[in-house]
Amino acid sequence: MNIMRDFKKELKKAALGIYYMAPMILGVLGLSAILLTFINPSQIKTIFTGSPILDTLYGTLTGAVMMGNAMLSYILGGELLKMGVSLYAVTAFLLAWVSLGLVQIPMEISFFGKKFVIIRNTLAFLFTLIISVLIVLVYEKWSAIG
Repeated sequence: MNIMRDFKKELKKAALGIYYMAPMILGVLGLSAILLTFINPSQIKTIFTGSPILDTLYGTLTGAVMMGNAMLSYILGGELLKMGVSLYAVTAFLLAWVSLGLVQIPMEISFFGKKFVIIRNTLAFLFTLIISVLIVLVYEKWSAIG
């Protein structure tokens, strides 16, 4: 019976945690929705230059600011590619879109602490840049072979 009592106690803690997190989560989602409402893919296209280095950097920064979920990223990435945005920019944008999120930093700090959030976001930013370039280079090599 102790297991059942412990389970109920932990379930209650989890429910309270969700209850107290809900306003922050809704705020982050609301802010993201507002950003997506006012910034559309054609406006995003104007940011990119065609330079692999700058496009990777701009893609990472834009994705970090806009943050979203993976399901939407596939659609948005496809639209950006159709508009002629470089694969460097789209890859960096999508990686940053799902792994970074400047909008959610205050919420992350309140749960994980400032030091952890700074380290996590710094590493995510650096690895987004590196992985984006590597993905495109491997894709281009693979396309040339096949």
